[in-house]
Amino acid sequence: TVLMQLFEDSGNTDVEGIDTTNACYGGTAALFNAVNWVESSSWDGRYALVVAGDIAVYATGSARPTGGAGAVAMLVGPNAPFAFERGLRGTHMQHAYDFYKPDMVSEYPVVDGKLSIECYLSALDRCYSVYRNKIHAQWQREGSEKHFSLEDFGFLVFHSPYCKLVQKSLARLMLNDFLNHPSPNTETGPFMGLDAFRDVKPEETYFDRDVEKAFMKASAELFEKKTKSSLLISNQNGNMYTPSVYGCLASIIAEHTPSELAGQRVGVFSYGSGFAATLYSLRITQDHTPGSSLDKLVSSLSDLRLRLDSRTKVSPAVFSERMKLREETHHLASYIPQGSVEDLFPGTWYLTRVDDKHRREYACRPLDDDLPAEPEHIRSSAAAEHIPSPAKKMPRIPAAMAGPEATSSN
Repeated sequence: TVLMQLFEDSGNTDVEGIDTTNACYGGTAALFNAVNWVESSSWDGRYALVVAGDIAVYATGSARPTGGAGAVAMLVGPNAPFAFERGLRGTHMQHAYDFYKPDMVSEYPVVDGKLSIECYLSALDRCYSVYRNKIHAQWQREGSEKHFSLEDFGFLVFHSPYCKLVQKSLARLMLNDFLNHPSPNTETGPFMGLDAFRDVKPEETYFDRDVEKAFMKASAELFEKKTKSSLLISNQNGNMYTPSVYGCLASIIAEHTPSELAGQRVGVFSYGSGFAATLYSLRITQDHTPGSSLDKLVSSLSDLRLRLDSRTKVSPAVFSERMKLREETHHLASYIPQGSVEDLFPGTWYLTRVDDKHRREYACRPLDDDLPAEPEHIRSSAAAEHIPSPAKKMPRIPAAMAGPEATSSN
């Protein structure tokens, strides 16, 4: 409900939706809920808005440099440039203590590193298997006996705890393709030289260095073509937890032209510890003409590299000092944060104070360069007059006419 403060000036309180939390999977669950609403009899013609945001911080040690923070907003509605492929979703959920936060006084997680990797890779195996079975079933109903493989994805994006795991994940999917292929050619082509691994069991290979090395080498070209460009944000911003995979999707959009994206299938693997995972696919519109929805979407992210490059660099020592300050003030009441607003990008929302009852107040740095003497705080009045949603009512699309998808755009 914090975001509802942004709707106060319009008087629109007819907004339905709440926080969805499940480690790094929460944003995906919220996105699925939004798509399901647009497809349902409850839909009243308005867009759905999904905001995935998180902060990944770690105690001093090897994990700390992988941390990051960020948010990705997604608008869901009809005629979007990115569309969900109906029926093509493979999900795996299982209980495990791979990564969790039992200490509510600390932001830092307890991580079982080896178990966490095993859970991630086993979930990837299972989700890919379910997805592959579903797309095969679709194709068979259409009269096609085609064998599905990684080549049927134009791009592949993954939840990105750290970038090396993403590269290993693509190699893992190639291993799945290899083991699932009825008669792979190991003399030439992508499976060349992999005959020695024909009889391996996937569940015994999570930490097999020989298998990992062989398939990372075999999948190197596919990685360059289908996945590497998705790591623009992850490489420079670290793990964002919930929005991580959607930062990878935004990176794909920012790194390609509309014509390069048009018509492609994008595979999306979302994972959250505990654990929950889904592999689904999006189909990009064929229309890449100037002024099209795809063209506008690409244009909106054309400055992504510039935004990343315009950040202020600080030394690891300074970063550690700021993390120590964060630790010391994490649960303080009657607290005013330290720092300069001038260090923030124009348009940034920032915490101004925490009162004696732990209530938080925020302000927004103006979009222009002139900073006011006093920041303009976000309104918190609950007495705003209610005005019904001004959204134009749009006729619900019957399921039989809705085409292959509910739609989503970044």
